[in-house]
Amino acid sequence: MPALREALNSNMDRRAFLTVSGTALTGLAAAWAIAGPVGPLVIDAKSVGDDLVTMLEQSAKGLSSVATEQRQHLVGLFDAHLATVTDLIEHSRYDKPTGHRLHALAASLAQTVAWHRFDHGRHTQATKHWVAALHSTHAIGDHDMGAAMLGDLAYQAAWRNDHTTAVGILTHALTRTEHPAAQSLLHLRLARALAAQGEKRETLRALSAAEHLLGTSSTRPLPAWCSWLSEADLAVDSGQCLLDLGETARAHDLITEGRELLPATRDKTRGVFLAYQAASHLKSKEPELAAQAADEALRLARRLGAPRCEKLVQDLVPDFERVRTAEGVDDLLMLVAA
Repeated sequence: MPALREALNSNMDRRAFLTVSGTALTGLAAAWAIAGPVGPLVIDAKSVGDDLVTMLEQSAKGLSSVATEQRQHLVGLFDAHLATVTDLIEHSRYDKPTGHRLHALAASLAQTVAWHRFDHGRHTQATKHWVAALHSTHAIGDHDMGAAMLGDLAYQAAWRNDHTTAVGILTHALTRTEHPAAQSLLHLRLARALAAQGEKRETLRALSAAEHLLGTSSTRPLPAWCSWLSEADLAVDSGQCLLDLGETARAHDLITEGRELLPATRDKTRGVFLAYQAASHLKSKEPELAAQAADEALRLARRLGAPRCEKLVQDLVPDFERVRTAEGVDDLLMLVAA
């Protein structure tokens, strides 16, 4: 409960600009890797019925199923749902199965809110929501879901160029991850962090593990949080790893292949992939193609309300400035400035 409350209060806390250190996050991951079960989820207060929990679950699922372009308008509803579920957990009476459902719902909602905060550069709030979700998953003993939260925290650390923290978190997360698809995603993120540090051998080992595990069957249900993982993601992230390691030609081929494999329903990811493709074209001395990909990525990001994707394009501006005379580059730079 303290973790959930802290996440909710961070939305109004003026100190929310204070970051959580990489050492603290790695320590949290290490504690999670060895922590035992918590006590029973029963509280003496007003009773919560199945119908209410089912309604909240279905409502949250409905919000998450809204098209990406429209989901940007629903942030307040996700916040309200998380606040409601937190109140029910803290102040209501329920049996263990109901408590399990409430904590699972709290974790899912907190993760969704965290990604929104992350996309908009509100990193401290994002961190607190992922940490709250991690505590909720531990309360119900869901190791795969807990690993998802650690994986997201590692992704955030890598995004902020703290690759040492990302590697530390992912190493701990992998010790208790059970489903092959979940392991595949974590290995893929580990490869990205290792590649950014120039660790070629370890990067290739992690990529090989990710590829093998992605195609491994399991008797366990596929966790919803990694159900989107596909050959497209494997190709693009592998390409990004090779790009960091200096293997530009092969990297470009993989990134292009992954973008073409991506289903139309994942527009936000498509915008990120296009930005990656623009970067690979720049490194391949193909500024015209880079400008075309960056232009498409930027327009898509603005339509979807995805500032994180837009920032990827903005980060390429210094490189585009150096090839301003190439076809399409000047128009792109004017679009970025608009």
